[in-house]
This record gives sequence, C-alpha cells and structure tokens, in this order.
Amino acid sequence: MASLIAGGVDCDVHPAVPHLTSLLPYLNDYWRDQVTTRGMVDLVSQSYPQNSPITARPDWRPEQGKPGESVADMQRHVLDPFQLKHAICNPIYGVQMVFSEDMQAAFCRALNDWLAKEWLDRDARLRGSIVIPTQSVEKAVAEIERCALDKRFVQVLMLVMGDTPLGKRALWPIYETAERLELPVGIHAGSAYHNPPTAVGWGSYHIEDYVGQAQAFQTQLTSLIVEGVFAKYPRLKMVLLESGVSWISPYLWRLHKFWRGVRMETPWVDRAPLEIVRSNIRFSLQPFDAPPEPQTLIRLFDHMQSDELVLFSTDYPHWQFDGQDALPEGLSPDLVRKIMIDNPHATYPRLK
Repeated sequence: MASLIAGGVDCDVHPAVPHLTSLLPYLNDYWRDQVTTRGMVDLVSQSYPQNSPITARPDWRPEQGKPGESVADMQRHVLDPFQLKHAICNPIYGVQMVFSEDMQAAFCRALNDWLAKEWLDRDARLRGSIVIPTQSVEKAVAEIERCALDKRFVQVLMLVMGDTPLGKRALWPIYETAERLELPVGIHAGSAYHNPPTAVGWGSYHIEDYVGQAQAFQTQLTSLIVEGVFAKYPRLKMVLLESGVSWISPYLWRLHKFWRGVRMETPWVDRAPLEIVRSNIRFSLQPFDAPPEPQTLIRLFDHMQSDELVLFSTDYPHWQFDGQDALPEGLSPDLVRKIMIDNPHATYPRLK
C-alpha cells in the first residue's frame, strides 16, 4: 500500500449521536417537550444498519453503544495513528427523515450545536459540517449563516438522496450562501427515505441500497451540471462523499457525448462537463471501489485527467480497509501528498 504522510486531512469521519436524548440539551423547551410527549427514541436510518459488518470495522466497534460515539475512540483509532492535522466530522443522523419543516430545523440546529460542544470543543484537530434542514430552503440558509460564524464549520452537508434533484433552482439560495461564505457543499451518501433508493422502486436487501448510491450520485451530478448551478455559482465547490470514483470517467464520457448532441437545450452550460467537474467537484477516497491492480489504478487516474479531484478520507468508523491501508497501492508520493494535504486545503478555504 502507498505510505501515509503526517499532517493530512481526513475529509469524512462520522461522529455518532448516541441517542436522541443526547440532543435534548440543545433543544428549546418546546421541542424537548415534543420529543418526550411523542415518545421519540432515536432517528436511525437504514443507510448503515448498526449490526451490519460494514457499519464498523471490528477493531473500531465498541463493546457498548454505537460505533463512532466516543471522541477518545476517534483519537485512538484515527486522529493519532494517522497523524492527522484535521478531520472533518460529518454526522449522518436521521434528521433529514423528518417531514415537518419546523421539527427538522430544530433537530438540525441541535445536531450542529451538539457537534460543536461535544466534539469540536474536545479536540482542536476536528472540524465540522453544517447539517441543514432541506425541507425548508429559507431555514437551511438561516442555519448556514448561523453556524458559519463558528469558523470551525468548514462545509455544508446534504444527502445524495432527498426529495428532489439537487440542481433545481429552488435550492439555489443554499448554494449562493455557501459560495458567499466560502463553504463547499458536501453531498454524502445516504437517503431521507422519502422516496425509493433506486429509480425503479424499493429493493429487498441492504446491498441494493448501498450499491445504488453511485447511481444517485450520477443523477445528482447531472442535475447540478445541466441545471446550471456552476454557471450561476462558478466559485462553488461540491464534494461527493462516499460516492466511489471508478464510475467518474465512463459517466463523464457519456454525459459529454450527449451534452454535445443536445446542448442547444441548455445554453447556460457553456463548458464541457469534464471541465466543470475538474474545477468544481471533488470526491472522497473511501470507500475506494477501483480494482486492486496498481496499473489499473494509474489508468483510472489518467482517465480522470486531473490529480486534484480526490480527497483523503477514512470513512471512520465504517469498515472500508484494515489496519492503516487507507490508500490504494500504486500511488506516487506526489499524488499521496496531493490527496492527503494539497487537495483538501485547496477545497476547504477555512482549513487555512
């Protein structure tokens, strides 16, 4: 495996909310009463079933509680052994599954305050992502502006599977706010489960949901490009988190071909899709889905035509690799430095 270097940035770690009651101190009296009166106990989706092997590496799984709920465990498992300068916390908790705009906004606010107090305050290496209530664009913008006052928040976080294609113009105020505040928008694997996780309905098994995430990323990336998000907001960066990378080149070849054929329909897309991706889109490393042969890996990066697209991540505590083998075999030292240090710092201005 390629050798890790000290001072890297892990762009995708997952602090776990132990229980919905963990957020009660960060809710106002009204919402604390609502949670208690309704008998709400937790907000857990099926994106990562708690007892599924892939949900946590065996040596990262605690004897009790949820994987990833301890700051000390994250320090012992990732921050210290990987000699990280920063790690970006992306809390994937089921607040997006809530249908009520008001309740979703209250839970997102509490989740962000919980992250700042229980995690960012406890280790200076940690940085946070702002979880937003996408049911209401107005409330989402307000939450971004509120949390952005804390410079330790470096990103806006959304799910790849929500209620609508992410390029829709109704969502553009979110992107305008993110660009203005120099906050990349992270699009993370996962679903609000308001719609089937595949284009043809509900599957029967977790693997169908998990593998289908890559198709959702392709759909959303097409929407973002074709609707003109990056023509309107050319300085906006988006990071696709846990999307995989092996699909990028064939997807872009197909999109480029048909963009050339029907580009008169979308004249605002005045650059080739590949150029837009190279300038505005980044991808987290794990889960790495390319073949293990170094020659194939190098060819994959050659097809991507850029060494700036991939950002280092461990996906802690999920089980994507063993030991410290977070980097695939065959990467040059220069490319390792780009992935671990240069690319994250170029993507996240607030890390500076």
